Amino acid sequence: MNTLTIFYDARCGLCSRFRRWMLEQAAYVRLEFLPYDSEQARQRCPDLPNLRADQEIIVMGDDGSLWQGAGAWVTCLWALSEYREWSLRLASPAMQQIARRAAHWISSNRIGLSHLLRLRSDEALRAQITETACDTGACSIETRNAA
Repeated sequence: MNTLTIFYDARCGLCSRFRRWMLEQAAYVRLEFLPYDSEQARQRCPDLPNLRADQEIIVMGDDGSLWQGAGAWVTCLWALSEYREWSLRLASPAMQQIARRAAHWISSNRIGLSHLLRLRSDEALRAQITETACDTGACSIETRNAA
């Protein structure tokens, strides 16, 4: 396997932060992220709307293999140099139930967690960048003070 395509919710702050975090990590395979509701995602995986991609992360290998939920999270960790050992632990029979429950809980609560942790989605960041104030000819982006 050379490439993993991760279909994620670009409107979710936690999902967007996870995307940025993964891209910062050394990886064994190429990682490609696509918003699950994009035209490119639908072209790549026509069954995506039927797979509840709006509710749980979906990962596709370059051979067409699909993982969803806990399996997708474990596959993402497997792709990362520093986290492959963790992926093998979480995939073991002793840890699978815990991984499933954790993945389901995070997926079910991702929007609330995003608000609680003040995580901004890719879409919100994109909107802020395009709505810069340029009245004087000197553009700037307003920043919020961290409390």
